[in-house]
Amino acid sequence: MGEAAMAQKSVKNSSSDPNDFKVIKEGEAEILMLANNEVFFNKTQVNNRDMSIAVLRTFISKRTAEHEAMMAKKMKRGQRLPLDENVEPAIEMEEATADGSEKSNGECIEPAKPPQDEPTNVSEESSSMREGKERGEIKPLRVLEALAASGLRALRYAREVEGIGQVVALDNDKGRTYLFPCYLMVCQLIASDMNFLIFLVAASVEACQRNIKFNGTIACEKVQSHLADARVFMLTHLKEFDVVDLDPYGSPSVFLDSAVQSVVDGGILMCTATDMAVLCGGNGEVCYSKYGSYPLRGKYCHEMALRILLASIESHANRYKRYIVPIISVQMDFYVRVFVRIYTSASEMKNTPLKLSYVYQCIGCDSFHLQALARTVSKNNSIRYMPGFAPAVPQECSHCGKKFNMGGPIWSAPIHDQEWVSSMLADVNSMKDRYPAYDRISAVLTTISEYRLFGIVVMFSCYAAIHGAITLLCGTLKLDGVDSLHLHNLCATLKCTSPSAVIFRSAVINAGYRISGTHVNPLGLKSDAPMDVIWDIMRCWVENHPVKAQPSDQPGSVILAKKSTLKANFARAVASLSKGQAKKVARFLPNPERHWGPKPRAGRQIKSKHASLLGPQAVNGCNSHEADEPDAKRHKVDEPATASE
Repeated sequence: MGEAAMAQKSVKNSSSDPNDFKVIKEGEAEILMLANNEVFFNKTQVNNRDMSIAVLRTFISKRTAEHEAMMAKKMKRGQRLPLDENVEPAIEMEEATADGSEKSNGECIEPAKPPQDEPTNVSEESSSMREGKERGEIKPLRVLEALAASGLRALRYAREVEGIGQVVALDNDKGRTYLFPCYLMVCQLIASDMNFLIFLVAASVEACQRNIKFNGTIACEKVQSHLADARVFMLTHLKEFDVVDLDPYGSPSVFLDSAVQSVVDGGILMCTATDMAVLCGGNGEVCYSKYGSYPLRGKYCHEMALRILLASIESHANRYKRYIVPIISVQMDFYVRVFVRIYTSASEMKNTPLKLSYVYQCIGCDSFHLQALARTVSKNNSIRYMPGFAPAVPQECSHCGKKFNMGGPIWSAPIHDQEWVSSMLADVNSMKDRYPAYDRISAVLTTISEYRLFGIVVMFSCYAAIHGAITLLCGTLKLDGVDSLHLHNLCATLKCTSPSAVIFRSAVINAGYRISGTHVNPLGLKSDAPMDVIWDIMRCWVENHPVKAQPSDQPGSVILAKKSTLKANFARAVASLSKGQAKKVARFLPNPERHWGPKPRAGRQIKSKHASLLGPQAVNGCNSHEADEPDAKRHKVDEPATASE
């Protein structure tokens, strides 16, 4: 396609006729979308957006409580706060209509904004915020959505979360910004009635601005859209945003260094990674180049992906004397999503090596061991940081005699804050009508909230198991013998029939240990029982359910050849089901519709190969839309075929 044809197609795609758009409603926001995949939108990410809104609402309430506690502490110390004589008045909303009523999709008076190439001077606003804090005020949240696309996420934040003052939506959609030679530009300007701005403004930013106006006065006042490189923008606005949201198409690695600098102390970084093939061990060398960690392929790969991402964020934060505190980390659909608070402290940053570990995974029975990077030694009221003890494992697995693969380093400290999770779950349940994906996110939060069954924070949620007792010092946190396993994987190693989850859980509980499920997989289990106990339980199960003879060098044969030191009791235990399971709360829901998953990158032409992602009807619709072109174009394409005949 020539440059002139590209320009004509661009003008056609950017039509302002409402009949050319489809209205998509999610939550309280509505957006206008064209059917040509010009601007990225994925309906599947409603789970992601709902979870983010739940985190923001909890953050606002906790931020208010933290501020009140800080002010009470100052008052207790005798620090007299100045009177709020210069309190800035609240921003009054402009009258959108004559009768004073606001329409969600009506016309709105857009507030004065600086030119597109000169974004709002955020540093001046942040200085006024700091002055407000000195007077004892707490300002509304300022949120940065670094990769906005259509702006749906930013609009939902502004319309649905009370306490947000401003949302800055960025995009640098160069792939659909057309530049033409001067003579061609002049011709096209004449032919297109001087509609030349389309050649200079990216499609995503144009769509975002259109959607802002479409959502009424509140959106126009709170949401600002800019055409800018997110990395440069964040580096020029250091510590100025309470929340930074990264949701890229693929890996977020190139944005992490600037993102950790743009968040205020105590603020939140919300980060998504969709390159699961890389994080789950499909391309280990690529994962190391992007995240600084080598993944291992196993049943626990999705949780390892979470911990690799957390370790990478921590590494970037440490370069600026900052550190992270995970709030909640989830794997949903085809991506992982982490929510972390970022603080600045040179002394606390020294504890980072205590939170990182290498992983040794047996290639035979999938047992794994954690090797901490560092340890602490206390002497005379002082703490010294020393290298971790090694080796954590022998050359051969003590269970099956096979070798080990090594991966990492990964984040081996807790990945959830149970107080946050409980608050989020209570908020979601009380406002279920305001969450389009309520069933899914409530199921995830319910499962994560039950990790507290252990009485300790679960260290590593995988589907293999840890051999022996692992002791890791993470500040004052000491975790011993934390196990995770996948029931079907254990049975596959022994080549035996699988017991039901209730029977296996009962055996672990009757042996004096605790066990729970995971949010990643319905067959995943967490337990504080050492691997010796797990294999003893499985040996007792095999005694009652014999297996066929296997070669003596197989891992299952080596494990079964050893004598059991524990007599397993498979009688059903009362605690074998959690409260949620006993009430039959849905945990792992089916997809609400077919082709629920990733979508092609924005601007990519929809072809027949995308049928598995979009469905045959969507592909046929796009093809028929593209075929509906002027006769001159069709004749121009058909001429060679006619001549050949």
